[in-house]
Amino acid sequence: MVGKDVKSGNDYRTAGYWPDKTIDQLLAEASARTPHKAAIVADRIDRNDVRRFCYEELGNLVVRAAVALRTLGVNRGDVVTTQLPNWWEFVVTALACSRIGAVINPVMPILRERELRYILNFCETKVFIVPKLYRGFDYSAMADGLRADLPHLKHLIVVDGDSESSFDKMLLNGEPLAESSRTSDSLHPEEMAVLMFTSGTTGEPKGVMHSSNSLIACTKALARRFGLDADDVLMVASPVGHMTGYAAVVLLSIYLGGTMVLQDIWEPKHGVSLMVREGVTYTAASTPFLTDICNVVKEGAPRPSSLRAFLCGGAPIPSALIERATNELGLAVCSLWGMTESLGTTLTEPSRAAEKSPTSDGRPVDGMEVRIVDADANPVSTGQSGRLLVRGSQMFIGYYKKPELETFDADGWFDTGDLAYADDEGYIRISGRVKDVLIRGGENVPVVEVENLLYKHPAVAAVAIVGYPDARMGERGCAFIVLRQGASIDLPIVQTYLSDCKMAKQYWPERVEIVGELPMTAAGKIQKYKLKEIARDFGNMT
Repeated sequence: MVGKDVKSGNDYRTAGYWPDKTIDQLLAEASARTPHKAAIVADRIDRNDVRRFCYEELGNLVVRAAVALRTLGVNRGDVVTTQLPNWWEFVVTALACSRIGAVINPVMPILRERELRYILNFCETKVFIVPKLYRGFDYSAMADGLRADLPHLKHLIVVDGDSESSFDKMLLNGEPLAESSRTSDSLHPEEMAVLMFTSGTTGEPKGVMHSSNSLIACTKALARRFGLDADDVLMVASPVGHMTGYAAVVLLSIYLGGTMVLQDIWEPKHGVSLMVREGVTYTAASTPFLTDICNVVKEGAPRPSSLRAFLCGGAPIPSALIERATNELGLAVCSLWGMTESLGTTLTEPSRAAEKSPTSDGRPVDGMEVRIVDADANPVSTGQSGRLLVRGSQMFIGYYKKPELETFDADGWFDTGDLAYADDEGYIRISGRVKDVLIRGGENVPVVEVENLLYKHPAVAAVAIVGYPDARMGERGCAFIVLRQGASIDLPIVQTYLSDCKMAKQYWPERVEIVGELPMTAAGKIQKYKLKEIARDFGNMT
């Protein structure tokens, strides 16, 4: 076992991991301390002007939105779904939901009709907030097309819209009367405050429920390990539809009373210039972001000298990249392992980043512990790989509407489905994944769902998707396909088909290999490790 036994809620409170506050209370405290300090710097690549909001202004916007949501019929425990980029409107909406005891459900902009139809119906979403246009795609048109299939949806709100359903007209027209938005039945800090969906490795995404307590425990742990305080400026480049962008940056900034810098589309040169201009000190993102920063600085962009800490998660970090960041940027790259269910579980501290980040995924943060066991649930020896179990103050409170899904054992341990080993100092390394998932640029790809769609293609007799290494994205997907007699298929056909199925582009395989048969066990299970051995060489060809 690695970490201290702090499995009960009472222990979390006694130890100070759970402050029994809501996210709204964090905002109120930050506003009271420094009302005129910059809370948000909102940059959009399609606009020349940068919007800036101090804490007092942010608080007023939150009150307006909270009053409006309540007027629209959003009550305690109701779900508000947002499909927004890293825009200030997302921050206002999320905080407004906390103000009235509603549940915020952020979803990624990459999702399309197939995924959204399931999520919105499953959540019984009352209000759905989308951009009019983002990256050239018309989200309002997509959402309008879904409305007939969404009986619970009462209001569609469009950021940058020009009709009565626009964000400004629907949510920001009310008077900032703080007390009118507060209710006596607001959520308890242990109740669900945020609902975020996993990528669905078994066909349907699972709704992961987090409370204010678990989220704030994450921000407290990150702040302590990184040594962050109210003077820090945090860059939000990772999507707010992920826990990395939402919890590890947005909420962390509110907890600190710091300043968050929002970048809606990651463009490396512009991102680095933002870091320099705003004095960014901390950010959290996947490996491709770090690669891009190193590359643009090497090409002549000014070095973001104030940036001192980079939380890097989603996939192992190449040692050469850590060395580059240390030598070229003077930057501590801290490896993190976590998941939607357990947030930021293990992390390398900045003082040992150069030494430990290339070879580990960190050690447990305050309030979290890990256990590595064999098939019989017995602890394994140092250096031996086994199943990774976790428990602690940041753990989720269950899967939404899925009480039948196994979560915690009698001692509070959660089986992550990952394989790991630990060194003699308690730093862990993920050594494999029991779950059938590949990670592309920090994004979990729901392999089973993609395979199930491809099985329906008339040319496909059998298919298996595995990852192959890629220097920038970590992994890319290869589909090994057995064809039906007389049929043919290639990568463009596969990708066009998945597009027609409304599957998010980031989930599409990027290579197709036609094979006579798939390797099988005697029981008829596909031996994906053999396909991974073949696919490993593809990474050397790119």
